[in-house]
Amino acid sequence: MEQLISSLMEKHVTSVNLEDSIGRVEDILDTHKLSCVPVVDAENQCFGVISAPDLVHFHRLRKNPASAKAWEICTHRVIAVSPQLSVREAAELMVAHRIHHLVVVDGEAIIGIVSAIDLVRDYLLRSVR
Repeated sequence: MEQLISSLMEKHVTSVNLEDSIGRVEDILDTHKLSCVPVVDAENQCFGVISAPDLVHFHRLRKNPASAKAWEICTHRVIAVSPQLSVREAAELMVAHRIHHLVVVDGEAIIGIVSAIDLVRDYLLRSVR
């Protein structure tokens, strides 16, 4: 049986709200040592994702982080996956879409997030057994 993505995902997901300032988003990423954060709406459903490359692009445009909102810079094409997705399928999605994170959902609710580092860590742990 193939290993499921639910076995690797981070279950404690820190998210930001649509109206949070970019400054707040950066504070949250820094405080929690994250490289990406889901952006959620009032119903706590995933609207988008802000990752480090999104912030680099934002700062390259020299915009004010206090006045810009999370919804303005997030990536809207979120690839949300089921917790039943296999680790192999998750890796294939990441490679095909050239992304580093997948949001894991149950229906509309975010239940986890998995990164490329999680996949590499798992691979290394299994290869030393």
